[in-house]
Amino acid sequence: MQEMTTDVAVVGAGPAGLMAAQELALAGCEVHLFDAMPSVGRKFLLAGKGGMNLTHSEPLERFVQRYGERQALLTPLLQVFGPDQLRAWAQGLGVETFVGTSGRVFPVDMKAAPLLRAWMQRLRGLGVRFHMRHRWLGWDGAGRWCFSSVQGEVAVSARAVVLALGGGSWSRLGSDGAWMEPLRQRQVAVQPLRPANCGFDVRSPLVPAQSRGWSPHFAQAHAGGPFKSVALRFEDREGRLFARKGEFVATETGIEGSLVYAVSALLRDEIEAQGQATLTLDLLPDWSADRVLAAVAHPRGSRSLSSHLKSRLGLEGIKLAVLHEVLTKEQMHDVRVLAQHVKALPLTVVAPRPLDEAISTAGGVDFAALDGRLMLHALPGVFCAGEMLDWEAPTGGYLMTACMATGVQAGRGAVRWLQQNQAPL
Repeated sequence: MQEMTTDVAVVGAGPAGLMAAQELALAGCEVHLFDAMPSVGRKFLLAGKGGMNLTHSEPLERFVQRYGERQALLTPLLQVFGPDQLRAWAQGLGVETFVGTSGRVFPVDMKAAPLLRAWMQRLRGLGVRFHMRHRWLGWDGAGRWCFSSVQGEVAVSARAVVLALGGGSWSRLGSDGAWMEPLRQRQVAVQPLRPANCGFDVRSPLVPAQSRGWSPHFAQAHAGGPFKSVALRFEDREGRLFARKGEFVATETGIEGSLVYAVSALLRDEIEAQGQATLTLDLLPDWSADRVLAAVAHPRGSRSLSSHLKSRLGLEGIKLAVLHEVLTKEQMHDVRVLAQHVKALPLTVVAPRPLDEAISTAGGVDFAALDGRLMLHALPGVFCAGEMLDWEAPTGGYLMTACMATGVQAGRGAVRWLQQNQAPL
């Protein structure tokens, strides 16, 4: 078995781990960074395929509200390293950013790879040592941190450790949640990992009650098709209301996409409590209910209902198909019932998609297990950062910003620990 001794071991080479390593190296610490994957920032690069949304430009007081129940815990961290600091950090690496029409912030070239390359160059210049294909296994009998590698097992003694091991989504990129059991064995409180920013399976009235998914006809014709310019409304059992206009996509078994991700936490929690959740879709959010009723009630003569709805309301394709999916033939020909459902079509979802398909995860290390520096009470000198902590946020740059903010906090916390404690762990 190989042996290694260092000031600090950072485990996990995503945004949180890289940011912690940067803070430690800037303070003059000897930093060795370990990751199970062949290269750093796998999920960071995947995010870049969608345009590399780094953060959001809205005022900080509104920005922090996106973290729901964890707002109070994350706000102090985001005040230290929030959207403005993240943009300044990118600029310091030679990457200019811009604000899109949605308020989201992107690199000018919309790419992740140049930013990651510049970051790696800085970290190497600061002396950070990278150990790829090193998977953390737990501890040996002497309390050393054990890793498997292509050269065999490695035992690491470190005066401080930062864990930034990600959540449980996209396991092929390294976030598999395998770290939970070793921490549980050391009496660290962890909450079960759950999908966040995820899609859902629907229950269509046209399929058996015990089944999930659309009818075969709808799935074959419209899976992958977008619902554009719709409004989604959902109110849970506790009265929490979501209402927003946007877009999403039909899948073979249900729904996914930006508008669905935005409400996914409420839908997931409702399903866990009630077994299902029913949202409503406004297929024509720019039309008043009276205008829709007048258009539907307009005499259609010899035209088919489909031709009438297309001509009078512009309803066709997937929007027309989903009406047929939910309403009976008799309801489709009842003017008032049809008009009501154009403005409020109920759609029942019965399960989130599997954890590994989710963009991110909820659950992880309980904040009660950490002090304000993000150090574990049960393991002094061990800090946690990133998505392995029990928080969640919508897409739009909020995930990336909080990962980096927790990385900064954990890194600076480890620096203070090293300054105050000279003895090895």
